[in-house]
Amino acid sequence: MTPKALTISQFFFKKRLHLTLLVLILGLAYVVSSIGLGFQTTALFHAQDGLIWLLHNFIPNAESMRYWQDIGHQLVRTFLIAVTSTTCAAVISLFLAALGANTLSLNNAVTWFIRGFSSLMRNIPIVAWAMILLFSFKQNDLTGFLALFFMTMGFLTRAFMETIEDFGMDKIEALQATGANYLQVIFQGLLPEIAAALLSWVLYMIENNVRDATLVGLLTGTGIGFIFDLYFKGMRYGAAGLVVLAVIILVVGVEVISNLIGRLIE
Repeated sequence: MTPKALTISQFFFKKRLHLTLLVLILGLAYVVSSIGLGFQTTALFHAQDGLIWLLHNFIPNAESMRYWQDIGHQLVRTFLIAVTSTTCAAVISLFLAALGANTLSLNNAVTWFIRGFSSLMRNIPIVAWAMILLFSFKQNDLTGFLALFFMTMGFLTRAFMETIEDFGMDKIEALQATGANYLQVIFQGLLPEIAAALLSWVLYMIENNVRDATLVGLLTGTGIGFIFDLYFKGMRYGAAGLVVLAVIILVVGVEVISNLIGRLIE
């Protein structure tokens, strides 16, 4: 065997070895987790029974249609909470991103502080935010708003900083060379250039927050999540199925509108 052929053979042997080790590690993790939880793998073969029950009970019927008005009202409230929390977070995130971006920052300590703050905010799960805030603000719309707001602010601050840094230091220096001060660089040079990218991030977060607001509502006792929990626990499964259908329609509608706006601003 030639040295070249031997090298190729060793390369593919290492690839197969790495793949085998990965499969073994994943298999071992599954076995250990199953034993720890007392989960029986054979239960997976009976999953079709649950799907049949789901299809039989959760399909909206004529009786569940009388709940449509209440569902529509809560759906609008959920959507408005998602939009308002996102837009408020976007304004603050833009301010923080301008202070924290490497290309605009006036102080390295401020940059590191804002980066650390945004990482902390966005890495706390939305469910954790809802449970933390629940103790202080109880079950109301404000709790859901704040949970979405804090998580969104952390995410958008980081996304906006990266967008600003992609603008390039050379362009900023060119603006400063013409005599533009700090605020003029931001408002007359930077923001008009990156406005489309910033808006795309905001639309993306609105889509995410519409989905997350449903989950948050289960914990905060508000919006469409609460009314689903109410119907489900009351064994009004047809009405609960109608809630799920309404959420799907809302999410798909928001995504379609977001994509249309995204294509218009490109």
